Amino acid sequence: MNQIDRQIANKLLQIKAIKLQPTKHFTWASGWFSPIYCDNRKTLSFPEVRTFIKEAFVKTICENFNDFDVIAGVATGAIAQGALVAEAMNKPFVYVRSQAKEHGMGNQIEGQLDENKKVVVIEDLISTGGSSLSAVKAIREANCEVVGMIAIFTYNFQKAIDNFEKENVKLITLSNYDVLIEEAIAMGYVSNSDLNLLKEWRLDPENWKKNQI
Repeated sequence: MNQIDRQIANKLLQIKAIKLQPTKHFTWASGWFSPIYCDNRKTLSFPEVRTFIKEAFVKTICENFNDFDVIAGVATGAIAQGALVAEAMNKPFVYVRSQAKEHGMGNQIEGQLDENKKVVVIEDLISTGGSSLSAVKAIREANCEVVGMIAIFTYNFQKAIDNFEKENVKLITLSNYDVLIEEAIAMGYVSNSDLNLLKEWRLDPENWKKNQI
C-alpha cells in the first residue's frame, strides 16, 4: 500500500490512539487481557491525522470499489470518519448500530438507505469482527449489497479472518497489528525483547496471561 500502512501505524502511535504495554496489560470489556489498547476516535482530534486517514480511505475505495452508491459508518467509532469519506466522495452517508434502538423508531440504520443500493462500509477497528458483521447483516436485511468493508486497523486475529470469510465480506484495512509492531520497534516505542510476547498475544488473545492469574 505504498507504505500507507506503516505511516498510519506511526501516526496512531504518535497521538497515542494506540498504546502498547507488553509488561502491564490492559483488560478489554470482553475480559481479555491485552498488551495493546486502540481508540481510533482519538484521530478526530488531530486534523492532519484525520485528513491523512480520510484520504487513505478515499484512495483505497477508488482502487478497490468502482461501483457503489452509499458509504456506511459502523457506530460509534466510524461514524465521523465515514461521514468525512462520504463528503470527500460526494456520496450519501448512513450509519449502522450494532443493534436496533429500543426506543423511537427502533432503527438500526440511521439515514436514508433505499433498497438495492451498493454499500461500502467504513469501520475504525476490527477485533473479532462481530459488531462489524452485525452492521453488514443489517444492511443486507435492508435489501442492499455490501460490496466491501474498509477499516483503519485490524489486530489480524484468525477469528476475524474466518468470520469475514464465512460471511463472504471483502475486508481491507489501512494498517494492521504486524505492521504496528514493526513500526513500534523502529520508533523505540517497544524493544526487540518484547517482540515474542506481542506476537504470542495475537495468536491466542482469548487465553493470553490467564494461566498466570
